[in-house]
Amino acid sequence: MADGTNLINFEAVTATVPGDGSRVLLDRVSLGVAAGERIGVVGLNGGGKTTMLDVLTGAREPDGGRVSRMRGVRIAVVGQHNILPAGAQVRDVVLGPLGVTADSADHEWAADPLIRSVLNGLGITDLDRTVDGMSGGERRRVSLAAALVAESDLIVLDEPTNHLDVEGIAWLAEHLVARRCAVLVVTHDRWFLDAVCTRTWEVGGGDTAGRVESYTGGYADWVYARAERARQSDAAEERRRNLARKELAWLRRGAPARTSKPKFRIEAAEVLIADVPDPRNAPELMAFASARLGRQVLELEDATLRVPDRTLLDRVTWRLGPGDRIGLVGVNGSGKTTLLRALGGERELDGGRLVTGKTVRLAHLTQELVDLPASQRVLEAVEEIARFVTVGRNELTASSMLERLGFPAARQWTPVGELSGGERRRLQLTRLLMAEPNVLLLDEPTNDLDIDTLQRLEDLLDGWPGTLVVVSHDRYLIERVCDTVVALFGEGRITHLPGGIEEYLKRRAALPTPAGPAAMSSPARSEGRSPAGSPARQAARSAGEPAQPAASSGERRDAQKEARRLERRLETLNTREAKLHTALAEAATDPPRLLELDAELRALVAERATVEEEWLLAAETAEG
Repeated sequence: MADGTNLINFEAVTATVPGDGSRVLLDRVSLGVAAGERIGVVGLNGGGKTTMLDVLTGAREPDGGRVSRMRGVRIAVVGQHNILPAGAQVRDVVLGPLGVTADSADHEWAADPLIRSVLNGLGITDLDRTVDGMSGGERRRVSLAAALVAESDLIVLDEPTNHLDVEGIAWLAEHLVARRCAVLVVTHDRWFLDAVCTRTWEVGGGDTAGRVESYTGGYADWVYARAERARQSDAAEERRRNLARKELAWLRRGAPARTSKPKFRIEAAEVLIADVPDPRNAPELMAFASARLGRQVLELEDATLRVPDRTLLDRVTWRLGPGDRIGLVGVNGSGKTTLLRALGGERELDGGRLVTGKTVRLAHLTQELVDLPASQRVLEAVEEIARFVTVGRNELTASSMLERLGFPAARQWTPVGELSGGERRRLQLTRLLMAEPNVLLLDEPTNDLDIDTLQRLEDLLDGWPGTLVVVSHDRYLIERVCDTVVALFGEGRITHLPGGIEEYLKRRAALPTPAGPAAMSSPARSEGRSPAGSPARQAARSAGEPAQPAASSGERRDAQKEARRLERRLETLNTREAKLHTALAEAATDPPRLLELDAELRALVAERATVEEEWLLAAETAEG
């Protein structure tokens, strides 16, 4: 099918909420999906994204206007809640529509490179397993496989990254880009939008309800476009404009090469960020965190953690310091949730001990929603915890905190029983933050949140002084709010990844086992930056290697002497560095001398990093 040909057209399409014709979700929308185009759909929860997909695919009729589809167009759809036939085998669901039955020989379908790629990529190895008893993630992968193994002109996906781990999301993005067909995807995963989409549709909410705006490019380009639109607009929505500007500043300064060439004036957008500071004032946050937490926060000492069929941690020592912001990654079933529960004291260790600092006030956002009285108002549920909260240098009321997390004043008087899943998730997080914790454990905090709410959450976490551990499949969130990434590779330890998620994916690809998501050959196993200082210090203290035997008294004395020697060496290096900076300033008009001094400075910095790491090891040995 030729590129540029529209597969589906909307002509003045109108759609309302079923049973409530007064609430318009699509208001005379006209647009089209071209062959080969990959479109990301974004917007507020409840704004009409899923409704638009339903109308586009024919799952429901529009209330007005016309939808035309090219004759013979092949559409594959994966919704948020695909229902699999009870008792069906994976083979029936995935390969049955292609004519493959239980009596078919494997070679009849295994020769198809598309089928092999999809099954391997999604980690589906047991085709005879029934879908009964599968976890949400496994059912999602089966539904995805059934849609992807067939040749299609258009693939429509509604939140496909839900229940997938980082590795599965990376594979899906690569697979969709490699295909020649059109893709229409609703997702809140911003990395996925950037990696896959060539166009973004924003389904409006609030003042723009019913409208669909189209932008060229993925998430980063959409952020640019929104910032430019905010600059030209006289609208009074100042808070949303500030969030757009802050997000734009981070994209330009902290995440280079995310965006394709924008189709509008970059220079105009740059005006917006000329006076925007970095998202986080790290030194100030560290000072706040140290004052609130002291030196000791959470420490696993010689810790062992087991589940029925394997060992997650094998005699691991891992220390979290004040102000650490750590992203924890791993395949589904690797034990991330179990580790969070152990850190929070909700799950006992099978060996070793957990040491919690005396000043620690811990809050744990779990994946399960907390049940609240259905008749209780949103504001009442928050004020039940506290009426005021201090965030950084600012004191906020419960109402102000709710507004920061996407509950406008009118919505704050809504009964809890009328909230959507995403709103309940936001309410749960707001209640946790109102207790003013200084340690946050967040387990998949982006579940059910739209992109605007994610921006608000990141803005809040940017100014939050405390220790943070985040488990998330949203790599954009990890890169944005965390300073350090660690992983569980199934080796019984916590592995520090200086290269972040990119390093994680490379390491996973290099493992002898298949590099796709956790294989579905058996039922899913349930799942239950490092300390402040130099990079070398962070790496060494976050690595979580199995604990070594205690040092003897003689070894400790030798280590104390070595630590003192290294401290003197560090003082000398620091003095030399200060002199070099002065010399560089004085040699500003002497290029050859500048090059010589710069080379000397680089060598000094490298030596200091080595000495710092040696000092850390000596100091830990000296402490016994």
